[in-house]
Order: sequence, then structure tokens, then C-alpha cells
Amino acid sequence: MARPRTFDEERALDAAMRTFWEKGYEATSTQDLCDATGLGRSSIYNTFKSKHDLFERALAHYLDTKRAPQEAVLGDAGRPAAERIRTLLSGVIEGEAEHRTAFGRALGCLGVNTIVELGDRDSGAAALLERDADLRLAAYRAVMEAGRRDGSVTSAREPEALARFLNATIAGLRVSSQGGADRSVLEAIVDTAMDALTR
Repeated sequence: MARPRTFDEERALDAAMRTFWEKGYEATSTQDLCDATGLGRSSIYNTFKSKHDLFERALAHYLDTKRAPQEAVLGDAGRPAAERIRTLLSGVIEGEAEHRTAFGRALGCLGVNTIVELGDRDSGAAALLERDADLRLAAYRAVMEAGRRDGSVTSAREPEALARFLNATIAGLRVSSQGGADRSVLEAIVDTAMDALTR
């Protein structure tokens, strides 16, 4: 009979996610994961099979966890679309402030960090990131289309192009924050993005 697990797998996954987020995939050692999760090597490998399997699960967990609240903000049909977009961008700034390191820099986005670190060298991670990008772009496109209908998004660009612009703006906010940009700089980027969408 298999022994029952005596740890919270979800909590361990969350701790591993944070470690990969802080250090990146390649710089994270098995010992780092043991220290973060409080698990021994055998427990990690029995539960998650390998460092790479744990990384893929942590990345999927991160992407799903971060995307869900964004979709909720963008799907709030009781507010003008441009207001929803600004709320989304303000939320990104808040998230970056919440995840600043002791050196004053933010952790950025685990998804963006993974693209930069691994590119297309990791097919499993690339597939997760592609799926996430498709879902995000669909939500961004839908809010742009809603903005066209309610008159709050006035740019002449097509919703697809505006969705990609919003996606790039969010990635840029995260990378800028990771590089040390402060709140005032990030807010100016948001103001400029909103001008592009509404003027």
C-alpha cells in the first residue's frame, strides 16, 4: 500500500513557482527547490518526476493564476472597455510593486522571463506559453471590440493589432519594472498606452 503524502502539494508547487520566478529555470538547483518547498529530494522526484516536470507544472500554475484575474477585469461588461483596460494596467503596476526584491527590482513575469531564458529550446514550456498567449490575446481582442462598440476605444487600428499592443505594453511594464523603473515611470507608460487607445 502506498504511503499517503504528508505535505501540501499545492503549497509545494507554489513555493517552487516562486523559486523559478526569482532565479530562472537553469539557475534553480534541486537543493533550491528542496529549501523552498521543505521537501527532500526523494519527495520532489516521487511527486514531480524531475526538475523539468516541476518547472512545467509551476509555469502552468503561474500562467493560470495570473491570467484568471485579468480575464475577470476585462470581462466586466458593466464598465466601459477603456476603463477595464486601465484597471488591468494599473493592476499590473500593483503586482510589480508587490513582487519587488530586496534590491528594489521586481521579479517581472515568469512567462516573459521564460521566453527570454529558454526561447524555443524548451518545447513543453513553449507550448504552455503559446496557449497562454492565445487565451490572453483573445481576451484583449474582445475588450478592444467592446471598446469599439461602446465608443471608449477610438483608435483606428484593428482590434487584433490593439490586442497585440496591449500584450506588448504589459510585457514592457513588467520588464521595465524588473529593470528598476519606479511607479511614476510605469504610470507614465500606462498613460501613453491609454492615449494611443482612446485619442
